[in-house]
Amino acid sequence: MSVSVACIDYRKGKVFIAKRVNKGAMGGRWEFPGGKLEEGEDFAAAIKREIREEFNVDVSVGERIAEADFEHNGKKCKVYAFFVTFAGDGIAKPFVLTEHTEYKWCNIKDIPSLNFVDSDILLYKQIISKIDSGEL
Repeated sequence: MSVSVACIDYRKGKVFIAKRVNKGAMGGRWEFPGGKLEEGEDFAAAIKREIREEFNVDVSVGERIAEADFEHNGKKCKVYAFFVTFAGDGIAKPFVLTEHTEYKWCNIKDIPSLNFVDSDILLYKQIISKIDSGEL
């Protein structure tokens, strides 16, 4: 089974999202940034590595807030979302992009209207529920 992690930085009513480079099946679509768990890695280490590689910024990793099962090319997959805090907002000092063409802070309620990757949209209801209940 393939295991991926997504990170949710939610502040001032907005969530951090990024647009994938235009390659592959989900290219050019928005996502909660993250990536695949590597052999011997725990979730926090994977998130910290992926965000450092993709944005050249450090994050602190909090609680797991959502998870979903899906299938990709006939392979069973699982994605987990964790609450994280980026060191900086990417505005005062822009993040360095290596896997994305852009990023932004958007209202969580705008996500259904964006061209979001399929696996991350599966996490959406759980995340919005946590935000609406005041847990995030």
